[in-house]
Amino acid sequence: MTSPVHAKSPTTGAFFAQAAISFGIAGITVIIGIIYLPVDPWVRAFLGLGVLYTVSSAFTLAKVVRDRQEEAFVHSRVDRARVDKLLAEHDPFKLEVG
Repeated sequence: MTSPVHAKSPTTGAFFAQAAISFGIAGITVIIGIIYLPVDPWVRAFLGLGVLYTVSSAFTLAKVVRDRQEEAFVHSRVDRARVDKLLAEHDPFKLEVG
């Protein structure tokens, strides 16, 4: 029997930190830009809601992409386990008597 294969995380701690810091800086910069934009308050509110919607949509899209990748990985592992089981149970030297 083979040992289970664990999926290794493709991201490092440094990459995660860089992505989180970059996201924070981008968000703060956009918020500051909207606050100091020389327009009426309702335009600021509209832009703020647009940014909020864009960010939440990006998180949702990232989750959907991740879920699809995990589902494909699970399917491939199940298929591989089936093949491994068939190969382990197959004895090419066994004579089948009918």
